[in-house]
Amino acid sequence: MSKILDDHKASQALIIAAFAAVYLIWGSTYLGIRIAIETIPPFLMAGVRFLLAGAILYVWLRFTGVAKPTLAQWRSATLIGALLLLIGNGGVTWAEQTVPSGIAALVVATVPLWMVVLDWIWYGMKRPNSITMIGIGLGLTGMMVLIGLGDVRSERFDAFGLAALFFATMAWATGSLHSRKVNLPKSPFMSTAMQMLCGGGLLFLAGLLSGEASTFSFSALSTRSLVALAYLAIFGSLIAFTAYVWLLRVTTPARVSTYAYVNPVIALILGYAFASEALTPRSILAAAIIVAAVVLIIVNRAQTVTKTEPVASARTQTQPVAEVCLEKAA
Repeated sequence: MSKILDDHKASQALIIAAFAAVYLIWGSTYLGIRIAIETIPPFLMAGVRFLLAGAILYVWLRFTGVAKPTLAQWRSATLIGALLLLIGNGGVTWAEQTVPSGIAALVVATVPLWMVVLDWIWYGMKRPNSITMIGIGLGLTGMMVLIGLGDVRSERFDAFGLAALFFATMAWATGSLHSRKVNLPKSPFMSTAMQMLCGGGLLFLAGLLSGEASTFSFSALSTRSLVALAYLAIFGSLIAFTAYVWLLRVTTPARVSTYAYVNPVIALILGYAFASEALTPRSILAAAIIVAAVVLIIVNRAQTVTKTEPVASARTQTQPVAEVCLEKAA
């Protein structure tokens, strides 16, 4: 495995397989969450998921000789894990109790929009250019179509669930931006393992403090929820993530980032096909607008970076890992 990950000369077939994993597996995790929380409380489910995935990855990395993290790095991982997983993923998981998985995926798809805005306002980055501003406007329009326009009487989404999704996306964007500035291991795999362990522990603690343990019964645990949990931990958090980081080494970040506008489409289709979620003209229109906005922002950003930084540094090449690893906000 290590030899494959370190090999930058990849076959076309292997690259296609890795893209398929990132597109399909990450796109399917929203449905996986929906199924897993049918009989497992949301915070406990997410906590177990990331603790399991983080432990497997951490043990493997230490076994293969990756350096042991410092105490300062563990503190940083705890902060980023709290933003990305406790609030980010936890919010999405909790919201899917009342909001369809496809709609949750659409809201999460707006993370790149918020990252641009927060990077500009909070971190003093250059004001977004006109094309990016158009993309932000399109994204906000798509959100309005999704939750505020049309015949709301026939397609009403839970207000608390939508609010949780909004705060989750903001937390994910904030954590992604802040992760660039804190002390984390150089290895993106080790950094992710630590964030999964810390974030997973916080999620599990949140489940205990909120009383989820008292509502959970092993006798009520369904096979399909257990399989979904295993799928999320192994395929979503380990296999797809490994494929993602490997792709960043063998192709350009701009190409890899195309997952951001493929995943919500996959999630909508799977939710409709396997969870009987409504695929209405309104949700399709909102999806088209939001995906177009994300495409515009990501493509424009990639072109801007190419023009201003013709030779990408090692930091630039690995930076997207901190932004969307741990399988996005889902």
